[in-house]
Amino acid sequence: MSKLDRYLLAQLMAHFGFFALVLVAIYWLNQAVQLFNRLVADGQSTRVVLELTSLALPVVVSLMLPLAAFAASLYLLNRLIGESELVVMQATGASPFRLARPVLTFGLIVALLMTMLLHMLVPLARAQSIERRAEIADNIAARFLLAGEFQHPLPGVTFFIRDISARGELLDIYLSDNRNSASATVFLASKAVLVRSDTGPKLVMLDGMAQSLRAADERLAVTHFSNFTYDLGALIDTGTGSERKLEEQTTPQLLAPGNPATGAEVQYEIAKRVTRSLNAPVSALIGFAALLLGGFNRLGLWRQIGLATVILLTLQFLTNIAEDTAAEAPESWPLLLVPIVIGSALAVTLLWQAGRRRSRRPAKTLSAQVAP
Repeated sequence: MSKLDRYLLAQLMAHFGFFALVLVAIYWLNQAVQLFNRLVADGQSTRVVLELTSLALPVVVSLMLPLAAFAASLYLLNRLIGESELVVMQATGASPFRLARPVLTFGLIVALLMTMLLHMLVPLARAQSIERRAEIADNIAARFLLAGEFQHPLPGVTFFIRDISARGELLDIYLSDNRNSASATVFLASKAVLVRSDTGPKLVMLDGMAQSLRAADERLAVTHFSNFTYDLGALIDTGTGSERKLEEQTTPQLLAPGNPATGAEVQYEIAKRVTRSLNAPVSALIGFAALLLGGFNRLGLWRQIGLATVILLTLQFLTNIAEDTAAEAPESWPLLLVPIVIGSALAVTLLWQAGRRRSRRPAKTLSAQVAP
């Protein structure tokens, strides 16, 4: 690697570190504040808040790194042009493609970081976050199970337990659910148990009955049951949501024998991770190549910066369309490569155009000198 390459690469990495830190901090703090407000309102401790916000950090970093690479390439070339360093580099015979070589190396380094994040750290963080949120949901549900007190977890819902046995059984249950204006339902049970499931805590009531009053004709329907499951998770806004199971598995887990997912689904998930990693070098090259189209201008290079931003937004729009289409039909996962190919072609075209403009300038200058 030449001194020029080392110089440009060092400058790119320094600017990349700054922009990555700023972008990640802004985005992460915004999410952390929202999560903090929700969890503190649910009575969670500061330790739980810090744990969940830390688990969200790998996802945030994976989203911000391509933007940081794009911003670093724009900032560096804008500074090189403003301080006339680019003129000196071009005077030594460095073509746009030659100058883009350290940018490509820089983009591949960022892509390597993205690969480690997307294939390992992000799935592990997602899985751990889902597990912790499920535990928090159970804890929140348990707080409503107080013996001898009427609880109102939601407007229209009333819950009462006479007593809790030493084995954890809930004795003499009363549950009134009037959230539906068309009918009101009252559940009575001699005992119940709280169980955990993948979708949240469930209340399994035993030996009871359900009384439903329809508002239209004011008729009462009574149903006796030996066991009935009521979803307590619907009464509590825990923010857990439902995540795609493939997103919670690392790439080695996806490729392991016995994975229940189909081959097309696994290929789609791996292709999505690979293409997101490749966004970093493509974004860096586009930002660098777009600014090479302009020369020194006292008013700045806002037109070239705007062009690079529009190209990047268009590629992101195409990426979203490709991911949505492939998510519905996993066998069409090669569509994910289309934005990468288009972005690479645009970067090469911009570099070629910058080289053409540079080659024309000496000819114009010479003709101007020999003109009478």
